[in-house]
Amino acid sequence: MKRLAATFLFLLIYIAAVRGQGYQPIIESTACLVKYDARLIVKSGYLVVPENRQRPQGRKVKVPFLFVRKPEQDARRNISLFSTGGPGYSTTANIDSIGYKSGLLKYGATILFDQRGTKRAQPCLDCPEVYEAIKRSYRTGLSQDSLAEAAAKECRKKLTSQGINLSAYNTVESAEDINDLRRALQLDSLNLIGVSYSGGLMLTVVRNHPEAVRSLVLNSPLPGYVHYEEEALLNINEALEQVFADVAADPAYANLRSRFHAYFTAITGKKFKLKYLEKGARDSLTITYTKHELLGAIVDRLNGNQVKTLPVVINDLLRGRHRAYVQEQLDGVFAGNSAESLGMRYSVYCTEQIAYADPGLEAAQEKTVPWLAGYRFNNVNHAICACWQVKPEPKLVKTPVYSAVPALIVAGDIDPWCRPFYNQLIKRYMPNSQLLLQHGWGHTPGFKAENVDYVELFLAHPYQKLISRSKDLLIE
Repeated sequence: MKRLAATFLFLLIYIAAVRGQGYQPIIESTACLVKYDARLIVKSGYLVVPENRQRPQGRKVKVPFLFVRKPEQDARRNISLFSTGGPGYSTTANIDSIGYKSGLLKYGATILFDQRGTKRAQPCLDCPEVYEAIKRSYRTGLSQDSLAEAAAKECRKKLTSQGINLSAYNTVESAEDINDLRRALQLDSLNLIGVSYSGGLMLTVVRNHPEAVRSLVLNSPLPGYVHYEEEALLNINEALEQVFADVAADPAYANLRSRFHAYFTAITGKKFKLKYLEKGARDSLTITYTKHELLGAIVDRLNGNQVKTLPVVINDLLRGRHRAYVQEQLDGVFAGNSAESLGMRYSVYCTEQIAYADPGLEAAQEKTVPWLAGYRFNNVNHAICACWQVKPEPKLVKTPVYSAVPALIVAGDIDPWCRPFYNQLIKRYMPNSQLLLQHGWGHTPGFKAENVDYVELFLAHPYQKLISRSKDLLIE
């Protein structure tokens, strides 16, 4: 308790020092980042703030944002700020245009916020070297882990040679960016909307700047204070248990659970081969794959409404019908992921999750659920973080966020990444929160059921108890 109190005091001193150093967040206007209806009032620009707030006269970062409203919507109050998940993805780069009837504006004026280090931010922490290394591993049969680690070192050298402080790209700093943007735009408290990782980011804003938050709307949030790496395989197993339970009475999927366990345990360590033609190439490659790619085809479908296809997919894989699903995984690998700023993802995960993860507990998962052993559930791990060399965030980030701020949280009961258990943890420490549990849905299920928009009801009366009108929606 003394250590925790000391850490908390350190963070308070840090925030107070930041506020007292006299830097002013600056708004730098830009041409609009997306197409929009001419009737809308749009402000597009960069938030310019110190990269390291403890050295406010040093290097600056530029964080993109888009502030959109209808003429009749208030310019200072009832503003919602949305940021996407990842970490590593850009919010604004995922939106092509905004129409007058856009759902973004249904609840009032909206800010689309990009996290520092992502696409369109300056600097952007891209690491294309890593994706090329992974492709090379499939082409050559060389160790993917070794090639990816070497590429991460190469990327780190490239970025640090530009003077970039990789330790400054973390959740605490992004939370400060959100509050600085609010101050620079002279806005009242915000409705913060977060999805997956950015749900944890919004909780960090609540912890460090409660005055900045009117309410929270969180879709499948991942709170930063959980120990994700020590639980990831167990989370996936728990989600699959729900899939098996939902089809247990269907004779077409008789004993699916036990057959899945037996098959995927038996193929641990085995290697398979297939011919694969890379897009634009003339000659096929002989690709070696393992249960990792097969499990990837399953886990990738624990997302939204795709979960309905899972029993068929699992049955196919258990019968040895691998080709279509492995090819799907390989198509994703060779397409790369130009939307993700991998260096930013490294910085966040290494400072907040890997730094506090116990490798022994991570390994214990594979013994507990041997059918999932060998599945690489994250593209960030201890070896990558040893290459990346960033400082851990303060220990306070691994403690729950206590707050009386009203919050609406939604979870899918088949979500393998942000389990309902995590959402219940958030709710436990926030007495004015409500949890919507959507049955039969995976990650990011949404806030509508039976044509009822629960976000609209919540924002109108944040402290009022919601009532479910759907048999597949439980409200806690």
